[in-house]
Amino acid sequence: MPATRVPNRLPPVARPRALIVALILLEVGAISLLASGVAETYEAVIRHSGLARFDQPMLDWMIAHRTPERNQLITLFTTFGGPIITPIVAAAVMIVLAWKWRSWTPVVMVLVAGAGSLAMTVIGKDYVERVRPPHELAVPPYEFSPSFPSGHALNSMALGGVIAYLICLHLTRRLSQVLVIVVALAYSLAMGTSRIYLGHHWLTDVVTGWLLGLLWLLMVIAGHRIGHRIVHHGPAPADPESSAPPQGQLDEGRRGGGGIEVAPGEILDPGRGPGDRERA
Repeated sequence: MPATRVPNRLPPVARPRALIVALILLEVGAISLLASGVAETYEAVIRHSGLARFDQPMLDWMIAHRTPERNQLITLFTTFGGPIITPIVAAAVMIVLAWKWRSWTPVVMVLVAGAGSLAMTVIGKDYVERVRPPHELAVPPYEFSPSFPSGHALNSMALGGVIAYLICLHLTRRLSQVLVIVVALAYSLAMGTSRIYLGHHWLTDVVTGWLLGLLWLLMVIAGHRIGHRIVHHGPAPADPESSAPPQGQLDEGRRGGGGIEVAPGEILDPGRGPGDRERA
């Protein structure tokens, strides 16, 4: 009796499913870690412990390194991450990418990322109602809305990240993809840090904004990748053995009309009788 060979690879049908499952598990793990980080920073803010103990020292350090020229430059930079310019820039990039690639994917992903980040910012501020640093420690123009989380940090991470992801989808060189990701990450880090420098946010506001933005970004990317695989691979095809016709049907298919057997290499002209055959 010959030994049964066990395949060392997944069959083609199972590969898309395995990739989807692996992707889901990876995303769930990363999202769980980020959610845990958000919970930790929130707990620190409420109890004035943990990372929140560095809020005032970090602000004091930023104040000690301010200069008039630096204040003007950073104020101009942080304006681009505000609620007016950010949506305009994001919409412009979204339209350009959608037109260039002839695809609705940039529109859907940017709108979902922006709507989610805005919702988390508004809900978080209204729920926590944390007071910003005192105005005497801030650089004008002053802000009066609640402080937690930082909308600049959250939106820059979510929107900047999803735009970087879309661009990377159309880049073939690994180095180019890495550069795009580094630029997007540096932009978000600089935007969040500028909010502490100007005295508009505490350290924990900004860190929570980064974590929430990255969490939402991963969820949007996961939704896109899983949906893309489902759409392109579709439902798994049926088992070839179960879908094959019975042997009797195969034998019948080799016969001509009226039960006449057709030999290999023989052509049966439907206009002739059963006895009239042509050899191919």
